[in-house]
Amino acid sequence: MATYEYRCGDCGCFEQRMPMGTAMVTVACPICGRDAKRIFTVPMTYRTPKPVARMLAREEASRDHPQVVDRVPARRRPPRPVSPNPAITRLPKP
Repeated sequence: MATYEYRCGDCGCFEQRMPMGTAMVTVACPICGRDAKRIFTVPMTYRTPKPVARMLAREEASRDHPQVVDRVPARRRPPRPVSPNPAITRLPKP
């Protein structure tokens, strides 16, 4: 279902949910019943979760400007867990 936006001359803007591609040029205003014209707005991308939006932006940017590397990145070792007990830090390391 897609959300289409319409504007009534008297009542203002309202949204109407219909199957995609079935939006009409005018619909009846739910408040006054007069004809309301369809207005075209930006898709509701503000409802996209932030991690997904960042991933999509990164993926889109990589199409035009891919990151090029000249060597294999160094392997990162995970940090060793730090014990709150100081006696454990004096034990021999493997």
